[in-house]
Amino acid sequence: QVQLVESGGGSVQAGGSLRLSCEDSTKADYRCMAWFREAPGKELEGIISILTTDGSAYYADSVKGRFSASHVQNTVFLQMNSLKPEDSAVYYCAARLSGTFCASEEGTRVGQYKIWGQGTQVTVSS
Repeated sequence: QVQLVESGGGSVQAGGSLRLSCEDSTKADYRCMAWFREAPGKELEGIISILTTDGSAYYADSVKGRFSASHVQNTVFLQMNSLKPEDSAVYYCAARLSGTFCASEEGTRVGQYKIWGQGTQVTVSS
């Protein structure tokens, strides 16, 4: 059973917006959820982590001021504005039960997560 179900990817022109969703289909009540992305030829990059209990979040410098995350019930949303071609990647959400150090750089490290979504493609054209 797929635990994290992502949706909302697609193609957009530079400067446009997209909103991704990540639903916890098992309603496991994860305390910490995060968004990662993997561009061709690059390593998996953690961009946002959000503490679901209070909505506090950490944003990597690469997306700060353009992307925002929110949490409603069992779904985490990623609002992406002012998109750039370099934002093109497969976007993954991930989750963990513990909220410890979630809303910090620690919360965007790949090794913190064992539960992952299937990924959704975002393509930004210039």
